[in-house]
Amino acid sequence: MIIGSGAREDTIAKAYGRSPRVERIVVAPGNDFMPFKSEKISIEKKCDLKKPETFLEIAKVHKPDIVDVAQDDALAAGTVDMMRANGFRAFGPTKAAARIEWDKRWSREFMAGQKIPTPRFAYYEAEEPAIEYVKGLYTMEPQKVVYVKAAGLCAGKGALKATSFESAVEKIKKMKSFGEAGKTFLIEDGLIGEEFSCYAITDGEDYHIFKSAQDNKTVFNFDEGDQTGGMGAISPAMVTGPISKQIEETLISRAIGGMASKGTPYQGVLYLGGMLTEGGPMNVEYNARWGDPECQAVLPSVKTDYAEIVMACLDGKLKSVHIEEDDKTRVCVAGASRGYPNDYSKVKGKRIYGLEEAMETENVTVLGAGIEVKDGNFRAAGGRLVSVVGEGRNIIEARHNAYSAMALISVEGNNLHYRTDIGWRDVERFLTSSR
Repeated sequence: MIIGSGAREDTIAKAYGRSPRVERIVVAPGNDFMPFKSEKISIEKKCDLKKPETFLEIAKVHKPDIVDVAQDDALAAGTVDMMRANGFRAFGPTKAAARIEWDKRWSREFMAGQKIPTPRFAYYEAEEPAIEYVKGLYTMEPQKVVYVKAAGLCAGKGALKATSFESAVEKIKKMKSFGEAGKTFLIEDGLIGEEFSCYAITDGEDYHIFKSAQDNKTVFNFDEGDQTGGMGAISPAMVTGPISKQIEETLISRAIGGMASKGTPYQGVLYLGGMLTEGGPMNVEYNARWGDPECQAVLPSVKTDYAEIVMACLDGKLKSVHIEEDDKTRVCVAGASRGYPNDYSKVKGKRIYGLEEAMETENVTVLGAGIEVKDGNFRAAGGRLVSVVGEGRNIIEARHNAYSAMALISVEGNNLHYRTDIGWRDVERFLTSSR
């Protein structure tokens, strides 16, 4: 049983589905695209990601051998704790361990205590002292970049960039729009460099780091526009190659070891969002689960039986499993409703064309997110609708395959939006290195 609804959960379901030991997969709430052309997958819509008891009722009916809690709201609500208390084998961090994501103030203070490289930060619960703080910053450095971040969960949209005093004040006042999540907020120095993502699966003590990735968070090409949940990703990210050992030692090992030393061992997938700065790799954030869309580009590379890996984590025996990954490059492009991440209400219900044709494209996987089936047709039901993942021997091949398949998909009324530049940094690196 997998808890979540997007393309990330579709990817996880397919990973479990490749295991000969797995006979049936229930995704709650899932989406209507997941069971399409799958004999193993079914969905259960009657649940609420913020109400663990609704998932417990589904688990009591289906009696799953593994409950994989893949979504951040469900983790923050204590779904893992409730499942375990009722006798189910739940994979993912407890509510206390998942605090590394759902409470950004706590997370930053934890990092400082573990000597994890992190930007300078301050936290506030009122606008006036926060405005005075940024006034002081911009008096000393008028061109400074800061991020104003809601301390709680905001579906990846709670980190707002400011490049002037006026902009910072505007972003501080916008924290109110996030409700309880923005009641406490952080002001962090903006880091200069290139972002990357790394994922470690851990039983609380031992861990394995998968291929690196690079997310593209903003809605428009070349990192312009509003923050989104993610518009595409590549894996592996070439930028992490020379510093992989440093990333492990300073940003992953210290976090997993630190959680264990605090009496809240972290079991599950730990997401490191990092930045390669002039001073070395630094932490941007930790999340308590697979990222979306990075999962779509990273997890398919795992050749070892994923169910076996997860079972080993649950048994505290990850060290006994030899995890293999392939040598392919993958590019994930997210297709979204026009207007996302803001108002896309006019797109809801519109027909989506070309999904089946895209699925038939060689070296491509199509993963569903905000899709529902009505009158026998696929229709838009959310912001991000679909992830198209192309694979190849290198970034050029993988990117070509992804965009060739995405070109087959459309939303009625020209309402499909996607970035056309996913992977551009590694395209330049690859072409330079192959000269």
